[in-house]
Amino acid sequence: MAVQINENYLLLKSSYIFAEIARRVEKYQNENPDANVIRMGIGDVTKPLPNAVVKEFHKAVDEMGQDSTFRGYGPEQGYEFLIEEIIKNDYLSRGIELDNGEVFISDGAKCDTGNIQEIFGLDNIIAVTDPVYPVYVESNIMAGRGGKMGEDGKYEGLVYLPCTEENNFVPELPETPVDLIYLCFPNNPTGTALTKEQMAKWVNYARENKAIILFDAAYESYIQEDNIPHSIYEIEGAKEVAIEFRSFSKNAGFTGTRCAYTVVPKGIMGYDKDGNHYPLNPLWNRRQTTKFNGVSYPVQMAAKAVYFEEGQKEIKENIDYYMKNAAIIRDSMKKLGLNVYGGVNSPYIWVKTPNNMDSWEFFDLLLNEVNVVGTPGVGFGPSGEGYFRITAFNTLENTKKAMEMISKLSF
Repeated sequence: MAVQINENYLLLKSSYIFAEIARRVEKYQNENPDANVIRMGIGDVTKPLPNAVVKEFHKAVDEMGQDSTFRGYGPEQGYEFLIEEIIKNDYLSRGIELDNGEVFISDGAKCDTGNIQEIFGLDNIIAVTDPVYPVYVESNIMAGRGGKMGEDGKYEGLVYLPCTEENNFVPELPETPVDLIYLCFPNNPTGTALTKEQMAKWVNYARENKAIILFDAAYESYIQEDNIPHSIYEIEGAKEVAIEFRSFSKNAGFTGTRCAYTVVPKGIMGYDKDGNHYPLNPLWNRRQTTKFNGVSYPVQMAAKAVYFEEGQKEIKENIDYYMKNAAIIRDSMKKLGLNVYGGVNSPYIWVKTPNNMDSWEFFDLLLNEVNVVGTPGVGFGPSGEGYFRITAFNTLENTKKAMEMISKLSF
């Protein structure tokens, strides 16, 4: 008997969007070696780690080189010193109480949002906003929940919640019953956000239907407006039905350093086939202790410095820097007569492509004509067709240059 593969992987119809972008850019640069390509596609930061973070990083690395302070395996759930800072600064400051055992340190929100599905049964019905961060969809397809992709670009086993101009990028509650709901707000890719009132509708739905919300809050530090929740737990009852994912990547420059955390409240329940309820917190703990050895001590010490007074000041300066870029992109795109969304509470700007161009056609136009790379909206799902995502994570100089080049195009 030959070794059999997981055939669910064969159901993934297209390559991961950012891998495809990299392939096209590499091909273009090989053909045009002198081209200076400005990358505004992948959501990677360009500002270096804050000084406060670097200091603690160095200090912790030095500790690892001494017999008296060396550390081996740490707790898979994370060190208490970081968990306590997270709870005090990110939650208690907003009136949200958490137990230390409800916070799990990890090496990335992408990993956690992809891995969380492992603690749920394969028969659960999954709902995703459309467009959507691809990991939510593709990790469930790999697990066997999605079925085949239809000609409309949708997997037959998933429930899609369109977010378009027509509904102001606010997803409607599902018309058919669902069990797991992936929400990301401020949203990647559209850059739009939900108000507390809009978020409350989802929490109430989950409570009434015994559903679970998987809430990705990776961009909460970019929120500028007052009525936008930074955590889903600001909504009454959310701790009964929501798991929240956070990251140090976009607020503190940890994209290459890798540190994040997931909150699994002890009161959130799942059910077996007989209707018996079980807390999800120990299931996630079991998954992590079995498959994950924890984030390194130096990285967690560096993450702790994010909460120092100096660290908070520096990350605010970096966020302001990126949001200035976002304002430049928004204004430039609007001056071209394009419909523009996002960029107010997030570092992503979502642009309606001109003249009914499809997303990849607009991608190729910008790459070939002005050497600017963005992300085709269709790569985030069928409802992303005809849209284009631009990130504010490049340098101010490159952002201005890219907008200057794009402004010379005639649509």
